Amino acid sequence: MLRIRDVLKTKGNDMWTVDPGTTVYEALEIMAEKNVGALLVVNEERLPGIFSERDYARKVVLKGKHAQDIKIEELMTKEVYSVTPNEPVEECMAVMTAAHCRHMPDFEDQELIGVVSIGDIVNATITEHKVKIRDWEKYITGF
Repeated sequence: MLRIRDVLKTKGNDMWTVDPGTTVYEALEIMAEKNVGALLVVNEERLPGIFSERDYARKVVLKGKHAQDIKIEELMTKEVYSVTPNEPVEECMAVMTAAHCRHMPDFEDQELIGVVSIGDIVNATITEHKVKIRDWEKYITGF
């Protein structure tokens, strides 16, 4: 069974964080530079929220606000769902689907060790299925 730790081994533990006082514009610059869809908001080793492209689109653009004038803490998503390395990928996918979230920080012993996105989960699942299909084809054909 594929677990979150397997996904992290493949994708790595890179994660990008911002302080709650960071402006939305600065956060967007980081997201563009790092080519990520979300940033973890960290304050004194706490994780009070997450800021995503969805937050920007719904809470800034659609409300006619300006990214240079707003701090992340004003509109970050405060209800953050998280996973542990031992959790099965299927459970993580189920939570992401039910909660409509696309990014989940990973904690081990209360320490932030990475973040997985729905894209990471889908890619890992597809790869796992391809391997299973290849193995079954070898078994069936005898090669």
